[in-house]
Parts: sequence; structure tokens; C-alpha cells
Amino acid sequence: MDKPWLQSYPPGIPAEIDPGKLPSLVALVDRACTEYADQIAYLSMGKTMTYRALDAASREFAGWLQSLGLAKGERVALMMPNLLQYPVALFGTLRAGCVVVNCNPLYTPRELEHQLKDSGATAIVIVENFAHVLEQVIDRTAIKHVVVTPMGELLGGIKGALVNFVVRHVKKLVPPWRLPGAINFRQALSTGRRNGHTPVSLGHDDLAFLQYTGGTTGVSKGAMLTHGNICANVSQAHA
Repeated sequence: MDKPWLQSYPPGIPAEIDPGKLPSLVALVDRACTEYADQIAYLSMGKTMTYRALDAASREFAGWLQSLGLAKGERVALMMPNLLQYPVALFGTLRAGCVVVNCNPLYTPRELEHQLKDSGATAIVIVENFAHVLEQVIDRTAIKHVVVTPMGELLGGIKGALVNFVVRHVKKLVPPWRLPGAINFRQALSTGRRNGHTPVSLGHDDLAFLQYTGGTTGVSKGAMLTHGNICANVSQAHA
């Protein structure tokens, strides 16, 4: 069979892959955290996180979700910019067998309400800068569990406190908000540490993400991305 599209592949991209080598994204994370344990996985505002630290923290987050009784396939919304909390929550959600629903931090209340209702998300992690947006719509959604995280929460020590002070009181980027029952990110990790994490069986057909479109041609729609979808993409990019 002639495959003219292969002529457009960049150098190093294979024509065929075997995504079966990666049964799930969790298997990929497990492999990376084992092989590169002491190497830097993420850098944010001068603070580094090793793969070993990512492994431990994401397991704790998964343990927190499981302590709430969230079962395999339940939706967890993440609404924050590039912070260290994001990969911990993302991989922790996948470890718990739940589905990640990424929410644009710049969403209006109307846009956020639509996405939360459409996805059926029951838990959310949101940076405190946008908690006031969630406050306006949460009663009309299925959200039962809320983590509100300050931007500097995982930076630690003086740096984290300084970042939070500047964001809240100097730049005044945190409007007042009220979400009864909300906890911070470290509280969630602490609960997860005590609860422990039970591995969940995952395969290529299990849903990993509900990734929403921009909504330029109508309401935003959630694209269903399975573990197999993303594993195939990773396998091709790194074959």
C-alpha cells in the first residue's frame, strides 16, 4: 500500500509503532519515575521537583481522591496555570483511575459552569486567583470536593510565602471568595498519605482526558481521549 503521507513525517518519526508497550499513561509515569527518580521533572519559579517527588506526591493525591470514594472513571477538574500542583494533580488523578478535565483558568462563570456540568466533574483543584469564579456556579454543578491552592503552595518556605503575599496583597490578583468545605493542596496530600493509594487496573480503552474545545463554533465540546490515544502519541514521538 502506498503511504504518501509518510513523506511529510519529520525525521525520526517512525511509520509504525507498538503502543502495546505502554498499557496506560500510569505505566508510563511509573517507568519514568523509576528510571529518572533523582532527575528533575519540573522547574517552577526556581523550585525543582524530581521524578521521585512527583511519584510520591501524585500517589498521595490519588490516595486523597480514593479516600473520597471516587471510583474509576469519575471526572476531576483541574483549573490552574503552570504550577507544580498541576502535574501532581494530573498524574494523581490518572493513578486513581479518574478522568482529567482541564479547565481554562480564564473561563468566565458561564463557560466554567457549562464545562463542569457537561463533564459531570465531582471534584476540582483550582488556583485561588479564580476561586471566585467557581463560587458563582458551584451550586449548579455536581462538584462536591474542592481544593483551592495558592500559587506558591508547593514552592515551600520563604519563597512560597513571598509569592503568595505578592499575588494576594501587592498585585491583588485574588478576589474575595467563599467555598465552604474547601481545603488546600497540602491538606489533600496529607489525607492521601494517611489513606494510602490502591493501584487501579487501566488499559487502552479507559478514558484518560475530557479535553474541551475552544467553543468558537458553538458550546465547548469534550474530546474523549483514552489512555490508548495518548500512549500511541507518546510512542510515536519517542520511538
